[in-house]
Amino acid sequence: MKGYYHIITYGCQMNEHDSERLAGQLRELGYSYIDDYTKADIILLNTCCVRENAELKVFGKVGELKSLKRENPELIIGIAGCMMQQETVVEELMRKYPHVDLIFGTHNIHQLGNLINRVLEKHQRVVDIWDEWKELIPELPSERKSPFQAWVSIILGCNNFCTYCIVPYVRGRERSRPMEEIVNEVQRLVADGVIEITLLGQNVNSYGKDFTEQQIDFADLLQELDKIEGLERIRYMTSHPRDFSDKLIETIRDTRKVCEHFHLPVQSGSTRIMKKMNRGYTQNAYLELIQKIRREVPNSSITTDFIVGFPGESEEDFAETLKLVDLVGFDAAYTFIYSQRTGTPAAEYKEQVPDEVKKERLQRLMDLQAEKSLQQNLKLMNQVVEVLVEGESKSNSNRFQGRTRTNKLVLFDKGNKDLTGKLVDVQVNKVQSWNLYGEMV
Repeated sequence: MKGYYHIITYGCQMNEHDSERLAGQLRELGYSYIDDYTKADIILLNTCCVRENAELKVFGKVGELKSLKRENPELIIGIAGCMMQQETVVEELMRKYPHVDLIFGTHNIHQLGNLINRVLEKHQRVVDIWDEWKELIPELPSERKSPFQAWVSIILGCNNFCTYCIVPYVRGRERSRPMEEIVNEVQRLVADGVIEITLLGQNVNSYGKDFTEQQIDFADLLQELDKIEGLERIRYMTSHPRDFSDKLIETIRDTRKVCEHFHLPVQSGSTRIMKKMNRGYTQNAYLELIQKIRREVPNSSITTDFIVGFPGESEEDFAETLKLVDLVGFDAAYTFIYSQRTGTPAAEYKEQVPDEVKKERLQRLMDLQAEKSLQQNLKLMNQVVEVLVEGESKSNSNRFQGRTRTNKLVLFDKGNKDLTGKLVDVQVNKVQSWNLYGEMV
């Protein structure tokens, strides 16, 4: 064994999956995971740049690690991920943080072993940033956090260029993985005990659009994965509402394993703001999509994302957002205050909304969504739901927690058996806005 590693992850599920693959490569190099990063021989920070707060956390942590490096000069400190695809960030790290040994980006995570060897051989900092994909990242060894759940990347990059979003600039253009390669990976995961997979992409609905020799789309991929024996649940994220086809809705309706949870980030309820965001749909088009889903998959849950305080958002625009929440009745919503990202068109817009206005609107939106979430959960009172048990409740060791097919969190008493990784039926006897409570049937 060479030593111990620790990875600190910021950001989305894509970053979580990348961290598992970085961990898998470190394991193959002979390193073992240690929970206490102060005792590690390698510390990697896998970064996110979607919001300013995430970047500030990274710089704070990098500064904190300086004392560890002073105490242990042999410690390797590496920084990876989306932040490293921004030239100004890399320049700041190189100028202000000489204790950082390794800097690399999103396009060459599969090169980790070579990068670490270069650090060890040269005894100096290594900076290796690829501006774009030189090759599709191959399937990598992965150190999964769960033995029965797994992430599976199906498409890399993004072509949408929403005006607020930095992702296309740091993750590159869309590149779909071959369907056969994805199916083979899922089959191997199932053979290793996985019963639930989550397919990952910045926009999974774009899967296959870049293929030139065959016509395959996301619905086709779901149909193929649904055939795999031993696989129980298929999830996916994230979907762009503009690209959610009738074929895809019908496929989800007709397959057994694809979960009835639709996450459809709308970002704003105002058609005017949607246009400024370059989202490619209107409020009416979004509502029509919701109606189709509820008609074809009536017991589904629908969740979304909102950005509050986008440049130029008026009180009338925000009222349209509240109206949309009221009309749709989302099961849940992830709500964020708009954050200026250098390099995006929206960062240059002159009509920036004051912070105090953003915060006040965010609170109103969260209050309304809490009411709607409670209303949706009340429909499940006394119903029996299938739950995949994920382990002990984080707040009560006497309870298990798990998720329904519609991605609702359920808590129930543990009893005497270890049910982690099992599918069980739970009768709901209490609901809150964000949780369901019940007893195992």
